[in-house]
Formats: sequence, structure tokens, C-alpha cells
Amino acid sequence: MNNSKVLALKYRPQTFDQLIGQEVISETIYNSIKSGKSANAYLFTGIRGVGKTTFARIVAKSLNCENGIDNLCKDNFCQHCESIINSNHIDVLEVNGADKTSIDDIRDLIEFSRYGPTSAKYKIFIIDEVHQISRNAFNGLLKILEEPPQYLRFILATTEIKKVPITIVSRCQRFDLSRIKSDQLFQFIKKITEKENGRATDDALKLIVKISEGSVRDALSLLDRGLMSNSDGEELDLKKAQKIYGYFDKSSLIDLFENLFKGDEDQVINSYRKIYEAGVEPKIFLNDFLEILYYFKNISSIKLDGTNFSLNDEEFNKISKISSELDPKDLILFWQFTIKAIDELDIVNDPNLYVEMFLIRLMYLKDFKKADFKDVLIKKDTRDKESNEQKISSNIKTVDQIKNIFQQDKPTPKIKSQDVTNELIIGSFEDLIDLCNKKKEIKLKYELENNVNLVTFAAGRIEIAFNENLDKDFIKDLSNKLYEWTYKRWIISLSKKEGAISKKQEKQINKNKIFEDAKKSTIYKKVLETFSDAELIDVKLNEDRKDD
Repeated sequence: MNNSKVLALKYRPQTFDQLIGQEVISETIYNSIKSGKSANAYLFTGIRGVGKTTFARIVAKSLNCENGIDNLCKDNFCQHCESIINSNHIDVLEVNGADKTSIDDIRDLIEFSRYGPTSAKYKIFIIDEVHQISRNAFNGLLKILEEPPQYLRFILATTEIKKVPITIVSRCQRFDLSRIKSDQLFQFIKKITEKENGRATDDALKLIVKISEGSVRDALSLLDRGLMSNSDGEELDLKKAQKIYGYFDKSSLIDLFENLFKGDEDQVINSYRKIYEAGVEPKIFLNDFLEILYYFKNISSIKLDGTNFSLNDEEFNKISKISSELDPKDLILFWQFTIKAIDELDIVNDPNLYVEMFLIRLMYLKDFKKADFKDVLIKKDTRDKESNEQKISSNIKTVDQIKNIFQQDKPTPKIKSQDVTNELIIGSFEDLIDLCNKKKEIKLKYELENNVNLVTFAAGRIEIAFNENLDKDFIKDLSNKLYEWTYKRWIISLSKKEGAISKKQEKQINKNKIFEDAKKSTIYKKVLETFSDAELIDVKLNEDRKDD
């Protein structure tokens, strides 16, 4: 084989056993051809570089090889295999769907299929990127795909299976080629490196595997490019590979995250600028940013088992340490903002400046700029400890109170010195409602009258029954206002006990009673005798008169 060929062509598999990552498909097709039950039409689908065209040529060789499928040519090729490899076999027509798109092209192909093979056993049509042919062209293929002559076989390949009409797919044996697993691809390109007498570190090869995303052709092309950059005796290491392929070390992005959580704006921007100056585009940066966010959120469920080359041991341990001290909700929020940033990247004139502002916005989003990272973690640990103590306490002693607002931190209200001597005294629940009215606290007054069922009221302590209509911030707001008005801490608690009816309900009951009493009065009866259609609309009490 010509040594001047690029690696992707030089090491293209020639038999089923040379294919990597598609063992099940290889075995299925091999067995069908060996038993004489080959399909009328094959359809191979998958991402670029996983072996669709290679499969098509191997199937064509298997059907026409002079030595038979069990002795398929590997090195010393027969005339049929040699011609198929070079795409010049008279009975194996290999066309590109992008070139042969019209119905006229397909008609010519069908007309050509009327004649039997010239030298081989089968006449084979290989249509690559078949999804690009027109709708009419697809319709032209329907009949011949379903019932072709005995000597005719079709092999279709596509990267976009959804664009192929279901009527075409249903007439083919479909095989979905999967991405090649990381460890398989790594071992493959490592063997190729040794065969080429090249020098490359495992970390550099793992980076190639990651960038290729499961594509063998991409991996070989990247390897070819990396090895060509080596001078005599030089080795392709990770740093050099990162510069060649425009990728950066994940540890620098992890450091950026750590500084982001600390609220260190200068370090975050400096870290990003170094990454950008290394040749990394803003969109690639944001996608890698998403990847690291994923690891921070799910690091506990990820194992370094040799099949994932995205993180090394040091990076894995560092992410594990930092993530254990973070709130998962913050990471989900960051994920949503990053997705939005990627969408907006195409509409800004300077994506680089946009990413810098995006990073700054994240810091202010969670107030990382206003608090030291360690303080945030200490507060989190304190909350966790208090939560555990409360759970233990609830198991030891059952109490009627569901929640005591006195346990929560209260902001210190501003107190004017001249007001201290005029301390307010609230002696009853009614006094509290009147005070809210005087202070123009309309929302508190509304809740007190409509949604509060009082259990007990005493100086410095209010106990109310649970009411699902009560505003969620009512207890906190009332507690703060009481401290502001009386300069004392009030305990406001929810109770399982059934409280009194609300003031609104009480007023309604009293109003109904007054109406009923009025209807029984002598005056109302006399009015009805004179005006039979009269109706009582409202009642106003006259305190000066005691009689009816």
C-alpha cells in the first residue's frame, strides 16, 4: 500500500475483522452473505467517519471476491477487490447522492441496472449521502429497491437518516453504526502511531480521541496532523497537541470555576483571556464550560474506568472536592444561563466581550462578589448542622408548634433615638390590627383580618392556627414590624390547634345577626305592612336609641 497516502486512507479496513467498534453488524452481514441470504438493499447510517462507506465496499468485495467471503482479500487483492478499492470496477458503481440528485440521474441508473454484470457475480450500486437526492428520485428508486433482479444489490449510506423517506428505509436492511468507544479508538490510533514509527504520549492520544468524538476518520486525520508536526526525534505531548488542535487544558477551566465561586473577578477574566489567546473560540469555550458544569453537578456518579478521557485523575479529584461544597441548584441555574448565552452568541458583534460579561454576570447572580467563598461554605455547613439538630430534636419530643419564626435571623431595624422613649404597647389582637392600619401596613392588616385564626395572644408572643391561604412571608414580615415598632423580639408560631375564626368571618356573622334582629323588629314589620315589596338592604345602628 502506498506510504504517501494519508493515514485515514492508508489504514482503511479491507475485511470485516479489521473493522473496530461494529462487531455485531459485521458478524450479521458476514453470516447473511456466507449463507447466500444477502439483502436486496443495505442502508448504513451513523455519524461521519464510523465506517459507512468502508462497510459498503467490504460488502461489495464480499459479494464479488474471487476467493470467496471466507478468504476475502486483505493484501494481495484479486482483480475485483482491487477495482472496488480504487472505485473503478465496471460492475460496482459508486456514486455520491449530492451529485446524482435528479430523477433523470436515477432513471439512467435504473436503465443501467437492466443489464447483468459484465465480469463479477453481482452488479452493485453504492449511493453515498443518499439523503441528498430529490423526492422524485427517491420515488424512482422505490420499485427496483423492493424487487431488484437477482444479480443486483443496492448499498445506501447516510449521515442524516431522518431525511430518507420511510418508504425507502422499509425496503432496506438498516444498520445503525455507533460511535467508536474511547478505549477502542485509543488502542487503535496507538497501534497506528507505532506502525508509523511516530512518537506521541498517551495524554496527547487521549486528547485526539476526545476531539474526534468517536469518529475513526477524524482521529486518524488529527493523528496525521500531529505526527507531521514532529521534528526528528520529537514527541507529540499534551501541550503541543493542545496548541495544534486549538484545545486547552481542562485544569485551567476548573481553576476559572474555582475563582468564579470565590467571586474573584480579576482572576476569572485573566483566566478566560489566556484561554482565548490560546486560540479557543468563545463558542467552543462555552460548550466546554457546559461540560465542566455537568461534571460539577454529577461527579459523584462518574467513574474513571478508562472509557472516559475527558478528565484526568487530578482534575477529577479537584472537581470532587469543590462540588461537595456547592449547592446543586446554583449549578442548574448556571447551566440554564450558559445555554442562553450560547444562543445569544450569534447575535452579538464581539462574542469575546460577551463571554467576559457573561462570566461577570454569573458572579453577581449568586452574590459571589459580595461574600468570601469560604464564608459561603461555612454558612452552608452551619445550616446543615442546624437542620440535623432540628431533626434530632423533633424525634425526641413532639410539640404542637410546627414552626417558630423566632429561630430565624432577623434584620436589625433602624431605630431613631427619639423613638425609644415612646415604646408602643400592643395589648390585644385588635390593637395589633389598629396599629397596622395606622402604620399603613395594608398587606399585614389584610392577612390579620382575613387569614389569621388566633389561638393565643400575649405580650411578646402570638400563636396562630395553620391556614394554607396565609401569605408565605406573613410571619417573617410581621415579626420584623413588631420588632421595629416595640423594640422587642416577638415569638410568632404556627400551631396544630384549631384557632378562632378570622376577624372577617366574625364581622360577617355579627352583620348577619344584626340583619336578622332588624327583620324581627317592630319598625321593619310596620314598613312591610305599608310597602309590601320593601327590602332590607343595610342596617345602621343608632347608639342613642335603645328601643326598636
